[in-house]
Amino acid sequence: MNVGVAHSEVNPNTRVMNSRGIWLAYVISVGVLHIVLLSIPFFSIPVVWTLTNVIHNLLMYLLLHTVKGTPFETPDQGKDRLLTHWEQIDYGTQCTSSRKFLSISPVVLYLLTSFYTKYDPVHFVINTASLLSVLLPKLPQFHGVRVFGINKY
Repeated sequence: MNVGVAHSEVNPNTRVMNSRGIWLAYVISVGVLHIVLLSIPFFSIPVVWTLTNVIHNLLMYLLLHTVKGTPFETPDQGKDRLLTHWEQIDYGTQCTSSRKFLSISPVVLYLLTSFYTKYDPVHFVINTASLLSVLLPKLPQFHGVRVFGINKY
């Protein structure tokens, strides 16, 4: 029993992506980011789509794959302090609906970006590198792996 805790989860990070409305809030926030970038007068449409994609992927990488631990006091004896948020989602179970959503959303944004940039080679290379930077860490083979010791501690 968790005394003094308002929820029944040992680590709330594990279930946050299954919360009601979180997927809609995620999609709306990406849409708002895109609209804000569109409102800047000297950006062309292809530049706005590329910036939306790169900013989204950068934030996703930082929040899911570099931030470790949990902001809550948890009774797990520090077990989760060495895990990234991605590794904590759904208790580390692979191929759940939350993980599929977070893996598919950058791909959908990448496809939209590629279409609206008319497959321009410069934009295409930037967007592809950005997509790979968020998709590779999500692969099950990289669960708990720290490449070159980055983010080890």
